[in-house]
Amino acid sequence: MISVRLEHDRCKGCTTCVKQCPTEAIRVRAGCATIIHEKCIDCGHCVRVCPHHAKKAVADPLSELSKYRYNIVLPAPALYAQFRNLGNINIVLQALLAVGFDDIFEPASAAEIVSHLTVEMLKEGRYEKPLISAACPAVVRLIRQRFPNLIPHIVNFIAPVELAAKIARERAVEKTGLRPSEIGICFVTPCPAKVTEAHDPSGLQDRVIDYAVSMTEMYLKLLPHMRRGAVPSTLQSAGFVGVGWATAGGESSPLSAFNAIAVDGLPHVINLLESIEDDKLPEIEYLELNACTQGCVGGCLAIENPFVARERIHKLMQALPKTETEYQLVDDPPDQIYRTKRLMHVPTTILDQDFGKAMQKLRSIEALKERLPGLDCGSCGTPGCHALAEDVILGFAEESDCIFNVRARMREDDAIDDEQYLPPPFRRSRIK
Repeated sequence: MISVRLEHDRCKGCTTCVKQCPTEAIRVRAGCATIIHEKCIDCGHCVRVCPHHAKKAVADPLSELSKYRYNIVLPAPALYAQFRNLGNINIVLQALLAVGFDDIFEPASAAEIVSHLTVEMLKEGRYEKPLISAACPAVVRLIRQRFPNLIPHIVNFIAPVELAAKIARERAVEKTGLRPSEIGICFVTPCPAKVTEAHDPSGLQDRVIDYAVSMTEMYLKLLPHMRRGAVPSTLQSAGFVGVGWATAGGESSPLSAFNAIAVDGLPHVINLLESIEDDKLPEIEYLELNACTQGCVGGCLAIENPFVARERIHKLMQALPKTETEYQLVDDPPDQIYRTKRLMHVPTTILDQDFGKAMQKLRSIEALKERLPGLDCGSCGTPGCHALAEDVILGFAEESDCIFNVRARMREDDAIDDEQYLPPPFRRSRIK
């Protein structure tokens, strides 16, 4: 499944999303965009760039809360950055209880556990450099699709939100005596990739999050319950380290003793992964990779500008202790922190099940690409000439979709001015 959807009645077929999709998952056919599910990693970039608001990130409704006898909310720390002049995180947490939840468990607390165990792993040195964070599901899906050789580098821990869900359910069962199925775990998410991961977790055999509500919807629900001047209860369980995971660099900040770097924005992430794959950066020990600009605060389901949100998080962090998580000092990591399912390569384009036929199609793609102009202009509705050649050989497009090839054939008829059939940027003369 994917959590980015297309609203066909809004789409104008402008190809803006086609040219900016980092995984080439979008095509324009018959005047309307189409999302190729196998290629989409739910990064949400098309939601941001679409000038006609034809892309939408879909999450679960808050009404899912009524399906369970006991509901626990997991607020992503990026949620705290959506509110102006917030001086106390407990105000947000108390408002979450007022919305209708029975309990709260902060994923930031689970992030502190992951940070502690990552430091221990780096100290031991028993890993394949560089170690790559598994916190961003869009990045994990990107690696599984495009960089399969780097899959063994992904840390074997599950994402903090999944760990938080497992701990929260165990505690609730012990506290309430209810069956696990009667307890609903809700994640307040800043991005569609985490909605998809909640419904189909890549590192677990079973789902641990029951429903994922968008930060946009939750923001509007919380505002009426956040009275200025009210003295909140002390509900917060995470400290400086965990809350810092909301922004790029927060995850790797406890790793200052190691050669760890943080990269945000998919174009930069892809560029770095290509360098790692080519063994150009052997000195790097740990990679914190975020698909969204500035990290989770830049998710397309967030309200605030990511740069403003980053500064708000940093101000909130100044008043926090380094960590408050009781698991932080344990010698043996909890069993539930490890993935129970092996991450596998997910091929996005299978030319043919028969290897011989697949190689023949690959040669045909390369031959066709040589006949195309190589401009990667996007006028054909694909990201570039290679993508068009691939689509033609697979039967999804025609060579005549390239406007420059049509123009070349039209030159045979001297009565037709082929310039008028080109988009204005490619005309050699003005059309009167």
